Formats: sequence, C-alpha cells, structure tokens
Amino acid sequence: MGQDITLISSDGFKFDAYRCDPGGTTKGAIIVVQEIFGVNRHIRDVTERFANVGYTAIAPALFDRWHKDFDGGYNADDMSVGRDLKAQANAELDKVLADVEAARENVADAGKVGITGFCWGGFIAWMAACRLNVDASVAYYGGGIIDYNDEELKCPTIAHFGREDASIPMVDVEVIEARHPSAEIFVYEADHGFHCDQRGQFNPRAANVAGMRTIRLFDDVLAG
Repeated sequence: MGQDITLISSDGFKFDAYRCDPGGTTKGAIIVVQEIFGVNRHIRDVTERFANVGYTAIAPALFDRWHKDFDGGYNADDMSVGRDLKAQANAELDKVLADVEAARENVADAGKVGITGFCWGGFIAWMAACRLNVDASVAYYGGGIIDYNDEELKCPTIAHFGREDASIPMVDVEVIEARHPSAEIFVYEADHGFHCDQRGQFNPRAANVAGMRTIRLFDDVLAG
C-alpha cells in the first residue's frame, strides 16, 4: 500500500523513504524511525499499520548516508553491521536529524506531525522531540537518551521501556523520568525489542498496551 520515494535533506543529500497514505482523509502524519536494521520488512509493516488507522506515515532510511539500502534481519551478522552504522550515525547526529526534518516536511501537508521510533529509532524520536518541530513523540526503548538527558522536550512525549532490557538499566530510566516530569514514562515486564513481532524478545502484551498508549497520544495531539 506504500511507495518508495526520494527525499532531499537540507544539505542536498538524497535518500530513500517509505511513505504510506490512508485510503480516506488523513488525521495527521507520523514519522516511523527504524531500528538499527534499516527500513526493513518490520518497519514497513509498522508504517502501513499507521496508514491503516488513518495517518499519513513515512519511514526515512536514516542509514542511507553510510550504507545505501541497508535492509537487515535479526541475525548476529546484520546486528553487527547495524551497530556499526548506528555509531557512524550518532557521530553525525545533526545530519540524521536534518534527514528526519526532510521527512517531516514531506508529510507536513497532512497536518500535525508526530514521530515514533524503536531501539536506535527511539533515541532519534526523543531527540526530535527536543530539537525539531514535531507535535508529539513516542520513543520505544531508546538507548542513548540518558546521554542527552539535559535537553528539553518541546512536545508531548511518551517513552516505553522494558524492565528486562539489559541495554537500558532501570536506574537510567528513573533518572530520565525525574528530569522530564512532563513525559509519560512506561515500564513493561519485557525485554528490549518487545514491540517487534519478528524478534525473539517480542512480548504481545507489552506491545499491545504500548501500542494503545501510543495511538491514544497521537489521536489526542495530532487528530484532536
């Protein structure tokens, strides 16, 4: 139901994105930010799901600057590549956020724009809430947020974490929550990656509860 498109960032860099439009009137727009595995089948599926509930949705290929068309699976080799790409992208975070902004501009005609992301994408969704003009943000298990904890959120924000996630200690979650009382922080009895039904850590209960909270925020802020 979606289409592959090309976006142009503020520095002239061209990169890909997957855009899905709803069948009827749109309620707003949502940027979907990838895990370290690129805009793969799972991220495309999430993007399509948002379109199915009435939102224009777009998933920018944020690794294109360092690895064009990376489409990873959940094996050890792809995970190693993805981690290397994440490190390169984080070293040039301003460029990543410029590419997110290009995605926001592409869907701005749909109305208010929200953003959500998973794993590395959760970190990017949080940073977009601090540095870009998005209207709502939902971060799923965003590793790295703690390193930028002094920055201020500029829009309604939710962050979902798993208590069993060894990569994000609960002490960090508590520090994030204390620093950002305006954000809604939710902790689930789940591991990292609990939202992805293609990973071994998938937790249907946590994914469904987090999904309901996510769409409630977007409905209230973007479509309300």
